[in-house]
Amino acid sequence: MARDKHARQSLGSLHTRIKQVQLPRANPSCAHLPLTIIQARVLMVGAGGIGCELLKNLVLTGFGEIHVVDLDTIDLSNLNRQFLFRNEHIKKSKALVAKESAGRFNPNVKIEAHHDNIKDPRFNVAWFKSFGVVFNALDNLDARRHVNKMCLAADVPLIESGTTGFNGQVQVIRKGQTECYDCVTKDPPKSFPVCTIRSTPSQPIHCIVWGKSYLFTEIFGTSEDDAPDMDMSEDSENAAEIGNLRQEAHALKRIRESMGSDEFPRLVFNKVYEEDIERLRSMEDMWKSRRAPEALNYDALAQEALGVGSAIASKDQAVWTPAENFTVFVDSLKRLSTRLEEDRARADVGNAAAILTFDKDDVDTLDFVAASANLRSHVFGIEPRSKFDIKQMAGNIIPAIATTNAMTASLCVLEAFKVMRDELPKAKMVFLTRSTERVLSNEPLRPPNPTCPVCSVAQSTLVVDTSRATLNDLVEDLLRLQLGYGPEFSVNSETGILYDPEEDQNLSKTFSELGLKNDSFITIIDEADEDTKVNLTLSISDKSLEEETKPIHLTEKVRIATKPKILPAAQTNGHVHPVANGIPNGKRKRSIEEADLENDIVKKRGKVVAAPNDDVVLVDDTEESAILIDDD
Repeated sequence: MARDKHARQSLGSLHTRIKQVQLPRANPSCAHLPLTIIQARVLMVGAGGIGCELLKNLVLTGFGEIHVVDLDTIDLSNLNRQFLFRNEHIKKSKALVAKESAGRFNPNVKIEAHHDNIKDPRFNVAWFKSFGVVFNALDNLDARRHVNKMCLAADVPLIESGTTGFNGQVQVIRKGQTECYDCVTKDPPKSFPVCTIRSTPSQPIHCIVWGKSYLFTEIFGTSEDDAPDMDMSEDSENAAEIGNLRQEAHALKRIRESMGSDEFPRLVFNKVYEEDIERLRSMEDMWKSRRAPEALNYDALAQEALGVGSAIASKDQAVWTPAENFTVFVDSLKRLSTRLEEDRARADVGNAAAILTFDKDDVDTLDFVAASANLRSHVFGIEPRSKFDIKQMAGNIIPAIATTNAMTASLCVLEAFKVMRDELPKAKMVFLTRSTERVLSNEPLRPPNPTCPVCSVAQSTLVVDTSRATLNDLVEDLLRLQLGYGPEFSVNSETGILYDPEEDQNLSKTFSELGLKNDSFITIIDEADEDTKVNLTLSISDKSLEEETKPIHLTEKVRIATKPKILPAAQTNGHVHPVANGIPNGKRKRSIEEADLENDIVKKRGKVVAAPNDDVVLVDDTEESAILIDDD
């Protein structure tokens, strides 16, 4: 009873304090709002769990113009936490529906919706430069890294956010002043030995990885070596399996030549579900203690699938029968083949070969992976899964909590205010965690990691007449003569190495012949032993230049720093301690004041700290203190 009374008194006092804070309300005139808010043009990438809450906050705050980009469509599973969506919106675009729903909160705010992939070439550096602030509300690593790179290239502040269950995080990223998203190494995704994926799968995830990272990639992508969820380390048993996998991959590449023909689905099916399985069955010792796989027959399943329509793919909550999986497999294979052929027909001469990549929000790629994984599960006697479950597993989706999304989205807007007021020193990295209580904590923004491969680089825009400029113009005239590069460096594009001292066959080719066009990125990596330059990233601006002028030049003078020297491992009492750039354990060196403050925070975190009126509990004693709320 005493505790309840204390809680009511504390809450009442907190409400009194909140009422005393005059916050602007969104109304038709918006005359009382700061001009920067009314005129702000902001970008929000992602309209899911965080995105719905964030868009609502931005609209009610009165931001003048908001652009929303999201490729995904609405699923039934979204409705419990993405409150802008209703049952009638299922299968519709998240971005378009979010615009429609949020627009009702404040009709005076302009909302532009883009049902598209943020990596689409039309969302280029110039487009990013048109925004005052970018908000990331994404759920996958690749897209986050892309937006991080684009904001750095455009020199636009980014508010990065994410949630995992009860945990949330908000980070302000500013070029040259703070850590970027890639300054801290992210844990690699879980990987599985090739021997398990290829020969002895025992769980649905093994079959899903096989469908996503092997079969799909070999038919529509580039190489199985690029699959992060397959352990390609060549040791012991895995080495032999990698060799066998590559032999099978070469066979699939030959089959790819028949793409578009009526026989193509049969050739792929027979290769992976009959020939490869029969070869595995012939290794009798492998199956003495486990169930041997059963090969599938194309004609038998085709007969069984008569009457099963392609509409079965839309039933994502159901577990499909083998015949239904066969139908989806063949149909999605045809859809993807058509897409790839169309991409190849549209590709510019000299461009890298057209490929497709798996995306959990891409219906065609998800259908193929779901059906191919379930057919493989059937072969090995593993329980199949619904398309919905496979999407969660293939996309590494972690269930979200609605209240965590709401709190994280609110923190995004608060941190954006500091950026817009040009008060970056007041901005924080904010963390939402849950141990015994729900806790909001923060720490100062950190400076860029001097060894970060993304932000601790020199960046500039390269104006190029791509029809005239050759790679030799870049290498000899710009890099060697103007920027002072020595003999050892390489030029890299997003598709691979264009030049290094041993790969010089491209020097006479023009930029257009190399597939380098407007908004392409190239990276120059210095490989000198002494005074090594940091990487130089150049964004290409394609422009027709007069014949008498040089076909290539920089838009501005670029300063290229040298890489910090890595000190050898230090020894203390005979033990080696890891040292990165002179900093033990790779951590940045803190000032005495920062160390004292952190120790003080650690002592107080998660504990009740007495306050004069006993109504709030502080996590730290800075001006921007977070409030610990007891939510029992």
